[in-house]
Amino acid sequence: MATKHRSSSKASTRGRKSSSRRKYSKSAGSDVKREMHAFKRGKLKSGRSGKTVKSRKQAIAIGLSEARKEGAKVPKKGASKKS
Repeated sequence: MATKHRSSSKASTRGRKSSSRRKYSKSAGSDVKREMHAFKRGKLKSGRSGKTVKSRKQAIAIGLSEARKEGAKVPKKGASKKS
């Protein structure tokens, strides 16, 4: 009798990174959540100028920046998108 060749599932997943680790820490998420709350209420101000933040993306960036200052686990600025 001839034996059939089985393909192992490990061969198909070789070379991929596992995505089980957190990219952002829990504290970083709470910082972004706090800044988004202020943004939605119209209370979030930006940097030195003190102008009201109008953009959702800018609000998230401010939250991540605060998390970086506190030493939370946050990827580098250019890691996700280079412009």
